[in-house]
Amino acid sequence: MKYSGILRIGFKLLVNDKSKFTALLMGITFAVFLMMLMTSMFAGILTRAYSNVTNIGAAMWIMDPSVNTPTSVIPMPDYVLDAVRSMDGVSYAVPLYMGGALVKLDDGTYQSVNVVGLDDESLFGRPELEQGRIQDIYADNTFLVVDDAEYSKLENPKIGTSFELNDHRGTIVGIAKVAANGLNGVPTLYTTYNRAIEYIPSTRFTMSYVLVQPKSEAAVAGIKQLVAKLGYIAFTKDEFNKRITDFYTYKTGIGTNILMMTVISFIVGLSISGQTFYTFILENMEKFGALKAIGAKGRELIYMILFMATFTALTGYGLGIGLVTLMIWIARARLPNYAAIITFWNLGLALGMVIVIAGISSYVGVRKVLKIEPFDIFRG
Repeated sequence: MKYSGILRIGFKLLVNDKSKFTALLMGITFAVFLMMLMTSMFAGILTRAYSNVTNIGAAMWIMDPSVNTPTSVIPMPDYVLDAVRSMDGVSYAVPLYMGGALVKLDDGTYQSVNVVGLDDESLFGRPELEQGRIQDIYADNTFLVVDDAEYSKLENPKIGTSFELNDHRGTIVGIAKVAANGLNGVPTLYTTYNRAIEYIPSTRFTMSYVLVQPKSEAAVAGIKQLVAKLGYIAFTKDEFNKRITDFYTYKTGIGTNILMMTVISFIVGLSISGQTFYTFILENMEKFGALKAIGAKGRELIYMILFMATFTALTGYGLGIGLVTLMIWIARARLPNYAAIITFWNLGLALGMVIVIAGISSYVGVRKVLKIEPFDIFRG
């Protein structure tokens, strides 16, 4: 390699100064840890925010235009379902109910629950069962309970467990699992659509969503236009998820607070690493001057400083990722409700910020080194 010798010298200069090298690593590692922790928490919140969309799995969702999240339901009249079923390009359409209720447990305590009412005929969107038979949901007063982080709040019910919901008797006939846990920290029950609207008080309109399966991708645009003429809005699964993401990012304090903490983490890492790297350059000015005196060119010194900053930044990045991964793993093992999740986009964001830190630190060092005159070094 053309510059292997000068890079090897730079590596030895860097690691031999253990105190400065450790300070550089700690600054970048801490910054990466905080940036990853904040963005991972936000990614986990978003994943749980659209858990209902993920778990139901419908290709298209029709709703009131004011709906921002799956749980902020604005009921629609029944004629919307009939109109959608008659549209060109619709393979089938089914109603969906989502609402909240209070369940009275055997010990007399009350617990809030989310109730999902599935289409009576197709049970479209039903969860996968761990125990029980899906056919039993058609019996009287029957519900499925989701075995997730909130399951214990219902006193770990078994098949046959009874409870009271709005003066109606309910019985657990199945224990289900879903792909994503909810955000609101309450257990989830599944039942049929008609039972849900019978058991839970509601307004004149009862249908939360219309779930649509288009005949083809080309039919989606036409369905959206026809739904808009009815005064409602149709989203694909990805579009609904984006709407939810935008709501939590821009219309709540969650996105702003996460962004502020991420920026603060970046500034902390930049200030610590930049100052430490600058001090390291100052303390080794004689060595850089000596390298210039024996023939090292300015370009070679630039490569050496870039290598030193990049090596430190990537090492700190790896340590920060490892540290936050370990913390999230421990937290999720002990706290089932912990929502943080590491994704490719927050890994990329942290890497981009680390590269910026390395670039600014390198620029500070390069400017100082290029001004060195060997005569001044040896004269001192």
